[in-house]
Amino acid sequence: MPQPVTGPVLVGVIPGQLAAVVQRAAVLAAGLGVDLVCVHVDVSTYEEALPDGSRILLPIDSDGDFSYVEQTAEEMRAYLSEALTDCRVDWTFRTMAGEPARALSDAADSIGASMIVVGTREPGVIHALEEVLVGSVAVHLAHHQHRPVLIVPLDPRPFE
Repeated sequence: MPQPVTGPVLVGVIPGQLAAVVQRAAVLAAGLGVDLVCVHVDVSTYEEALPDGSRILLPIDSDGDFSYVEQTAEEMRAYLSEALTDCRVDWTFRTMAGEPARALSDAADSIGASMIVVGTREPGVIHALEEVLVGSVAVHLAHHQHRPVLIVPLDPRPFE
């Protein structure tokens, strides 16, 4: 017999992402009666454990300006607040470090997520090259997850 959905819906969010991804995740979470957890993965940072058990994000480039991490987090919170204004779901935001698919998977495990929602890559040569170099987060998740992965199309194209 199927188990009821109790874990939150986790959605991967990135700067400049179309609101359709997070809104679709919010509608799904509301329909399931669970919370929404929005996770941004910053690939330019790594996570380190402190002696008290807490964790902090540190820049890979220790000589660089690290203020962009908090600025990005503030911008993401503002974007999410606006995108989720009309959605009736409780949501939280967190930033993680590392490789996106692994970080989203780890976050999903840590919160007992019922599913992961991500968007497809955006159109354009730069995004296509990035996908060739680092791979598709959606494909990595779909092949390495025990929970469902919902992929929201950002630029759907009809079959030729």
